[in-house]
Amino acid sequence: MDDLYDEFGNYIGEEVSEEEEDVAQPADTYAQYLDHDAASPPPANDEQLMEIDETGPSNAVVLHEDKQYYPSASQLYGPDVETLVQEEDTQTLAQPIVAPVTQKRYTVVEDDLPKVNFDRGYMVDLMSFPSQIRNLAIVGHLHHGKTSVMDMLVTQTHDLSTSTAKTTSKNTRDERLGYTDTHVLEHQRGLSIKASPMTLVLPSTTGKSHLLNLIDTPGHVNFSDEIAASMRLSDGILLVVDVVEGLQTTTELAIKHAVLSDLPIVLMVNKMDRLILELKLPPADAYFKLKHVVEEVNTFIDSVIPGKGERWRVSPEKGNVCFACSNHGWSFTLPSFGKMYAETYGLSSGTTTQRTTDEDGLPSAPKMGFEASEFARRLWGDIFFNPSSRKFTRKAVEEGAKRSFVHFVLEPIYKLYSHTLSESPEDLRKTLSGLGIQLKPSQLRANAKDLLREVCGQFFGGAEGMVDMLVTHIPSPIDGAERMCKQFYTGPLESKTAQSMLECNAQGPLVVHVTKLFNTPDAAGFNAFGRVMSGTARQGEKVRVLGEGYSLDDEEDMVFAVVGETWVGESRYVVEVAGGVPAGGMVLMGGVDNSIVKSATIVAETLVDGEDAFIFRPVKQFFESVFKVAVEPINPSELPKMLDGLRKINKSYPLITTKVEESGEHVVLGTGELYMDCVLHDLRKLYAQMEIKVSDPVTRFAETIVDQSAIKCFAVTPNKKNKITIVAEPLDEGVAEDIEGGVVRIRDPVRVVGKYFEEKYGYDLLASRNIWAFGPEEMGPNLLVNDTLPGEVDAKVLRGVKDGIKQGFSWGTREGPLCEEPIRNVKFKITDVELASEAIFRGGGQIIPTARRACYSAFLMAGPRLMEPVYGCTMLGPANAVSALYTVLARRRGHVLSDAPVPGTPLYSVKGLIPVIDSFGFETDLRIHTQGQATVSLVFDRWSVVPGDPMDRGIKLRPLEPASAQATARDFVLKTRRRKGLAVDVSVSKFLEPELVRSLRETGMLEA
Repeated sequence: MDDLYDEFGNYIGEEVSEEEEDVAQPADTYAQYLDHDAASPPPANDEQLMEIDETGPSNAVVLHEDKQYYPSASQLYGPDVETLVQEEDTQTLAQPIVAPVTQKRYTVVEDDLPKVNFDRGYMVDLMSFPSQIRNLAIVGHLHHGKTSVMDMLVTQTHDLSTSTAKTTSKNTRDERLGYTDTHVLEHQRGLSIKASPMTLVLPSTTGKSHLLNLIDTPGHVNFSDEIAASMRLSDGILLVVDVVEGLQTTTELAIKHAVLSDLPIVLMVNKMDRLILELKLPPADAYFKLKHVVEEVNTFIDSVIPGKGERWRVSPEKGNVCFACSNHGWSFTLPSFGKMYAETYGLSSGTTTQRTTDEDGLPSAPKMGFEASEFARRLWGDIFFNPSSRKFTRKAVEEGAKRSFVHFVLEPIYKLYSHTLSESPEDLRKTLSGLGIQLKPSQLRANAKDLLREVCGQFFGGAEGMVDMLVTHIPSPIDGAERMCKQFYTGPLESKTAQSMLECNAQGPLVVHVTKLFNTPDAAGFNAFGRVMSGTARQGEKVRVLGEGYSLDDEEDMVFAVVGETWVGESRYVVEVAGGVPAGGMVLMGGVDNSIVKSATIVAETLVDGEDAFIFRPVKQFFESVFKVAVEPINPSELPKMLDGLRKINKSYPLITTKVEESGEHVVLGTGELYMDCVLHDLRKLYAQMEIKVSDPVTRFAETIVDQSAIKCFAVTPNKKNKITIVAEPLDEGVAEDIEGGVVRIRDPVRVVGKYFEEKYGYDLLASRNIWAFGPEEMGPNLLVNDTLPGEVDAKVLRGVKDGIKQGFSWGTREGPLCEEPIRNVKFKITDVELASEAIFRGGGQIIPTARRACYSAFLMAGPRLMEPVYGCTMLGPANAVSALYTVLARRRGHVLSDAPVPGTPLYSVKGLIPVIDSFGFETDLRIHTQGQATVSLVFDRWSVVPGDPMDRGIKLRPLEPASAQATARDFVLKTRRRKGLAVDVSVSKFLEPELVRSLRETGMLEA
């Protein structure tokens, strides 16, 4: 047997006889197909088979893997039939081999338009009357009830019996509706992540209908970018404040942004039920708690613009404060509450009666009938009602006299809650019937929350009082257009296009200000959301999309597009407007999003009289993105897929930044841990739909100096024909904040910029008029100043290289020499320039890198320091949780600034600072130490100098050992350079000229 096979296992035995070969031949029943083309039919008869068989078998050696024993699917079924080969046991029996085509949804949407109690055609018609429209954003801190306010309005205007709202993960009885929460994470986490627009038709107390374009915004401080984008499109804000917690971090940021943007503010004091059910405050104490919340808001408004806060002051007497409990579906203002009394006990609001005045000059309460407006004036402040004489006085003059707000407002509400929660269904029915409230037996036996909602809904009615407040104190689009154009429009206000915007002219040229992109339900594309400033946004109109970088000098950031569908956004559904959305309204547009990254201005293809197109300024965010992670695909071949996902992430989140480092890693910059968690979820599940690898979180750094350059640092161009000398010194305190805040702009005329620095910072006339640039961008926190003397440098030749020096300065300040992080708070002064006489020898290729090198050397000779971002930390919790915050902060290089009790509550509010790089996991750590009793908000507060000298080579850093306090800067610089793939250390000799290095080493100023 061993002789039948060779050493490779090939058969070398006896040859097969012809009889055996004939017997084996018919076994290959499919061999007749193998020599035929796939498209040809099999042989038809035996004669053809015999003709083929006459050729005889081939003697060619066919490898095992090349043999074909059965026909392929295409040979068997033909080329026009699509075939699918399914391996065994790869799918369950419940999963079909060929699944039906389904459209994936990544947002909560309605299957059909829900029923509403207004005619949608009437809603569309109202858009043609801008005076009847109000555009506002609902803002406030986390869990203060903004989404609940929207739910209250949605419940009053929509029939949700057949809506998807009833089936969205309603696991518990007390879970909120969350109609404007459309993102899948919003229902999982129980908080809003995205801003959500909704247009509703709501009546006022007089029965007049108004069109309200409401934008529900997130409350978590990490998502403040959504608030900024929403406030840009609004004419005012509805500030929602929890009556127990009072003013919190997000509320303060929103108030500051509104005051600086000249936006009107109306206040809603929400969750009034907590005073009754949770704190159990008596009505008299509840009044002081309410008064404290209102005054807390006013005090902060005054602190933003000292001495000028009266314009934004909120007060129930002015009618711009609303009291509400959105969970139980009721709200009122003093005028609307007064009208309830007038309708129940008094005369109509237009009726007058004979009145008498009391000793304080206040009219006394008439025995029969009163006017609602006059009565409402007496429902707040130090005004008491004396029950015996039925008079209002400034002081309590009778026994049993109470404040009018306590007597007429709070006590009835307390009694209503008390009877509803404590009485049996039979007794409650009798009590409520006296108030005109009729409930079904099943409603009387409902749970407490549903029962309170029904009772309060009938007692207080709808949101007419709140609508009155919004209509009265928030301007219409016609009145708000002037503020929008003056503050944000970059073009001249005398142009016909600007005049059309000021008039809110629906017949004028189209101008739409876009600040937000919403992804489609399948997350495949985006729709642009903006405010129509002029003209009418119609389907099929050809427009120009102007990006944030567009200007008349640089038209690169401009594309032509055709408007797709135009809708009115309603959170979970959209209403298509065939005739277009006219000026003054909010519009959702398809087909124009390809070139939009963050914000854009959409204008008509041609403007009136061929006018130039100008843009609206980019949205100014509350703070910067400083939380950084690096991402990469697990499978390197999926890199293009991840890049496409990153581009979509960049569109979806206003404050996200994505870039590629020098080392090649893809970096994502966000605001905090929760923000980044949501971003990475969307990248994995919605946009890239792939698994990615994420690095440990790090942070952005910045580079600065603490002294003036020790010497005049110069750099010579590669052709040895030009020489630039620069000195660096720290910037005056406050200049960087003014530049970043837009107080002074480099695009302003030279005289305007010069006058500002001359008057505020004491610059001399020559220096203030010779500020060349801010860097690295137009609003960058660094200065480039021409400090050369006209007698020493040819001004005409210097102007020829001005752009090259500015570009080198911008390049240098964008990536500093320490670890390629941006430079801050540095003023670079050009002290001397020696230039070649021939223009060909002083081109950009020579000047730009030389100017950058001169900036670097001047920077490194001026005491360089590293700066790190610092979070402001605000904790709210019980008194026993305060010590835990001290402990946790101390371990993370943080410290407490203040702690104080929240008036009227058992809570404490603690404020502190913590470096961003030490904040990772801080919130979880604090919750563990406080058993989950404390909530904490982290928001970017400032840039702080890291302790230690980053250039000190004498510091020894050992692996796996924490650096000492004075070695922190050195530790950060070396680790950042290593992570970015840079050289281990940085030396000033790399940027100085060789002869200067030799002279400095000889004098001992530079180490050998």
